[in-house]
Amino acid sequence: MESLVNAKPRIPLHMLLGTYSSTEALKDGTVRSEIVELDFAEVQRPNNAFRRVVRDLEFDVAELAIITFLMAKARGKPLVLLPAVMIGRFQHPYIVYNAERGLLSPHDLKGKRIGMRSYSVTTATWVRGILQNDFGLDLASVKWTTFEEPHVAEFVDPPNVQRAPDDKELLKMLLDGQIDAAIIGDGAKNDPRIKTLFPDPAAEAKAWHERNHAIQINHMIVAKQSLMDTHPEAACEVFRLLEESRRVAAEKGSKTEPAFGLEANRHNIEVAIDYCVDQKLIDRRLTVDELFDDTTRVLGA
Repeated sequence: MESLVNAKPRIPLHMLLGTYSSTEALKDGTVRSEIVELDFAEVQRPNNAFRRVVRDLEFDVAELAIITFLMAKARGKPLVLLPAVMIGRFQHPYIVYNAERGLLSPHDLKGKRIGMRSYSVTTATWVRGILQNDFGLDLASVKWTTFEEPHVAEFVDPPNVQRAPDDKELLKMLLDGQIDAAIIGDGAKNDPRIKTLFPDPAAEAKAWHERNHAIQINHMIVAKQSLMDTHPEAACEVFRLLEESRRVAAEKGSKTEPAFGLEANRHNIEVAIDYCVDQKLIDRRLTVDELFDDTTRVLGA
């Protein structure tokens, strides 16, 4: 009875987190906490709520795309990074074209029309960086077509970006020849006309990795500054829970995402920052250390 009386109430946290093999044990209650009580947002896909993360600061802790976070942080949004990578993948398979309209290669994109969900989303930023750095594409020479506004409200799309009419759909525009290529997050569709721009995306990804010695991060975890000010132990506990959930998944034979920890991801984040600066998504080169605070910087060390 005494232990129940003296027990501290758990800290309630509203959290945005996708359901993956690495998070399943946390979300289904297999991994539990005596420190925090997690209230998971009911969203089908986390990226559908990223705007709410950076504009409304709705979540205490959230999964967030790395490029969106960097853009938000550069504009003073009170968010702190945790060194937990939820999704990391090479982006080479995610730019596609309609082969029925003729062959298209990464060297043929000057003056072409390329569609994507939003200009500043992470997959599109990685793909543009690949085309710019590795194939010499002048990004200003492309006509970019988007369907959504940026997650970060203060960002203004470049002048060579136009919004598609409301009645248009990305894949249909590609098939109809209204755009020449598309950056689609789930890659090539089952339509035989759709081919990847890179004939061998896996080989291109391997070569990119050998040149850059990095992975292309998609999503990490962030916490509101107000939470770090009042309950830094809550962020530490979330990190522990995510690590434990990954361990459970690994024991079941599931492949886990890239390593946790700041030093394990320092160079990966540096490359993401470079791509943001090169594409003028942020106006200064953030340092990796300023993305964290004294609490989150040492997590996983």
